[in-house]
Amino acid sequence: MATQGTAPSLDHRLASAMAALPARIDQVIEPWAERTPDAPALAEEGRAWTYGELARNVGFLRDWLRQHGVRPGDRVMVVAENGIAQAVLILAISAADAWVVNVNARLSAREIDLIRDHSGARRVLYTAAVSPDARAHAERHGAALLDLPDVGPLALGPLAPDVVPEPAATDPAKQVAVLLYTSGTTGAPKGVMLSHHNILFIATTARVMRKMGPGDRLYGILPLAHIVGFSTVLTATLMSGGSVHFAPRFQPEAALATLERQRITRFLGVPAMFQRIREHCATKGVTRLDLPDLALISASGAPLDLDLKEGIEQLFGLPLNNGYGITECSPTIAMTSSDKPRRDESVGEPIPGIELRLLGPDHQPVAPGEVGEIHVRGPGLMQGYYRAPDLTAAVIDAEGWFNTGDLARMQDGALWIVGRSKELIIRSGFNVYPPEIEAVLNAHPDVTLSAVVGRKVPGNEEVVAFVQLRPGAATSAAGLAAFAAARLAPYKRPAGIVLLDALPTNPTGKILKQQLAQQAASGPAPDEARS
Repeated sequence: MATQGTAPSLDHRLASAMAALPARIDQVIEPWAERTPDAPALAEEGRAWTYGELARNVGFLRDWLRQHGVRPGDRVMVVAENGIAQAVLILAISAADAWVVNVNARLSAREIDLIRDHSGARRVLYTAAVSPDARAHAERHGAALLDLPDVGPLALGPLAPDVVPEPAATDPAKQVAVLLYTSGTTGAPKGVMLSHHNILFIATTARVMRKMGPGDRLYGILPLAHIVGFSTVLTATLMSGGSVHFAPRFQPEAALATLERQRITRFLGVPAMFQRIREHCATKGVTRLDLPDLALISASGAPLDLDLKEGIEQLFGLPLNNGYGITECSPTIAMTSSDKPRRDESVGEPIPGIELRLLGPDHQPVAPGEVGEIHVRGPGLMQGYYRAPDLTAAVIDAEGWFNTGDLARMQDGALWIVGRSKELIIRSGFNVYPPEIEAVLNAHPDVTLSAVVGRKVPGNEEVVAFVQLRPGAATSAAGLAAFAAARLAPYKRPAGIVLLDALPTNPTGKILKQQLAQQAASGPAPDEARS
């Protein structure tokens, strides 16, 4: 317990916050709707809602959903891009005791249909006014375009009469709030079941550790259809009494204008977003941004190399925080402390309440400083994969430990991610971790992004790098190979470098490495430089 005259410790503040968690995610807005109904809650280009308006519209949509056949335990799919409509639908579906199946409208028709069918969605809703892709999916599915009071245009798909609602759990730690799909791009879709408590635990941890409050204004550019946007951007901000300014798609010039005009205090992005801002500023001759209201910037979702971190910190005049998580953990596992900025690219310490261990190939803990596979357990861990008990059992053992499939080392109490176990390249008996080679390539002044994959060759595996250059750059693949050779051990050097106009990415900016691995496996490209 804190003594008089001293600030409560982090553990004390977290314990107090966890003790006051509501049962459902929609209930986080209730205290603010009662105490400060006129305070800003959600905004997008052209309109904004207060907490009072948000609470009223959540109640309206909850009743509207029930009138259109949505029952407790039903899965309700939302095909959307970021905006007020998507946010209020998430909360209204929660208030109706249904599961939200949150899907990015930029997925392909095949992916959308696989998720709809696998989830057994009772209804599908589309934010047609915000997203042209959502509108296209709505038209393809024969959805009716409706103009709801205050909410605006939404498309409502046909009722699926034969689906069966899931039984309700009396314990909010078990009651599913959201079904997020992590592998709809290849093979069968895999739905991650996250409970209300899973989400609220992570949102509360973020709120307390990042000292979020009613004066905060977050830039809502990370997709709500993905877990960081859902848990940290939306839920944690509303839990804090702050406001979110949404944008459906990222453009560096528009992002910088929004940060300034809306006096944004917190900007959470993926490394690719920060890289694009850095490039944009370089073309404009901007070496330092003037954003006096911005207090925190943070990256997650992909490896953050030191060159980008240092460049962004110089540009913004702020430490670039880093974090690590996975959808199955709601997502946060570790993050850096804003009170003690790090000068390296580690992802910080495991968050309170999370148990973490690193295991070697023999399933035994590795020595300090050695690389092992990350296993975790704690209140953020999913309820399992929907309708896939075999997949769940393959990653969560009998003691509740979840195998993330990521490789890391622990050094001075901090976690350093070195790659995915499935992406590990074994070259002539040596372990090669793609992020290390990518960091070297990304340090070249002409490189925007890079991605390294393995390619099987008779009796061995070789390293292949795909590189996206800055606009107007004249560097050749051979020049990059020489640059890498001077900085890497022989077994780590790319056997081939392929220059692409743009690396393939998903809607969050993550590079689609599986697609590149398939390209590499088909054999050397006609223009691939060999080293």
